[in-house]
Amino acid sequence: MAEKDVAQVADWKGESGERWVAHQARLDARLAVFGQAAIEAAAPAAGERVLDVGCGAGASSLDLAARVGARGHVVGVDISEPLIVRARALAPQDTPVVFQVADASSAEWPEGGFDILFSRFGVMFFDDPTRTFMHLRGALKPGGRVAFVCWRGVAENDWVRLPIDAIKSIVPPMPPPDPEASGPFSFGDRLRVERILTAAGFTDIAIAPFDAVQPFGEGATRDAAIDDAVKITFEVSPIARVLEHQPDDVRTRASAAVRAAFTRCPGDKSVMINSAAWIVTARNPAS
Repeated sequence: MAEKDVAQVADWKGESGERWVAHQARLDARLAVFGQAAIEAAAPAAGERVLDVGCGAGASSLDLAARVGARGHVVGVDISEPLIVRARALAPQDTPVVFQVADASSAEWPEGGFDILFSRFGVMFFDDPTRTFMHLRGALKPGGRVAFVCWRGVAENDWVRLPIDAIKSIVPPMPPPDPEASGPFSFGDRLRVERILTAAGFTDIAIAPFDAVQPFGEGATRDAAIDDAVKITFEVSPIARVLEHQPDDVRTRASAAVRAAFTRCPGDKSVMINSAAWIVTARNPAS
């Protein structure tokens, strides 16, 4: 594993995971519409077994468990121990779901043990996505299904584009990401996603755009909602790392600039922001 990816895994096991736990309720509310769209695409049926990759605090796993019912089973896996601890705490008793701290790219799964491989924004961080999807395909039964949601490009997602544009005259610009490197927008190119899944052995690949307006910040008043959106941006968005080591005066100026950008977004007691994703489905060949 590359040094960058080792550091990324360590961060999710520590500070980043803890930050997501702190904002868990609002982040899950923000992502709910995307998760539901991916679950509809997966079409889980009663009695089916599902592997939820990058399950975070378990919201998608619990939704899947409600679909498969008592005769089914869901395994939610994430590399972040803080998030898995939170998922276990939130899961009602007798829910057919198990949460595991594990790296999906190397964890051992029962061969052909699952009907569905699912993920809500959890597959864009693989060091070697083709190899990982090949590994995960071994856990799917013949004819098993894949369904996941991933972000499209930065330019189409105002929750990150607006803050980046706001601070570009205040801090050095963020270098353009390596299109082959892991990260939240690494699956933005649909042709790359199709290439990865094809090389991993999947068939019947379909990649459909899904757009939604999401509540990025919320509060009792409009000003409180905007303050909340700025706070989330500085703590759990991709620009958090750009700003975390900047001097206080630079962070203050950046905060004011990001706040001004969010004031132009609609919403009364929330900041509603345009977001863009792919809903991806595929199938493990029957033989």
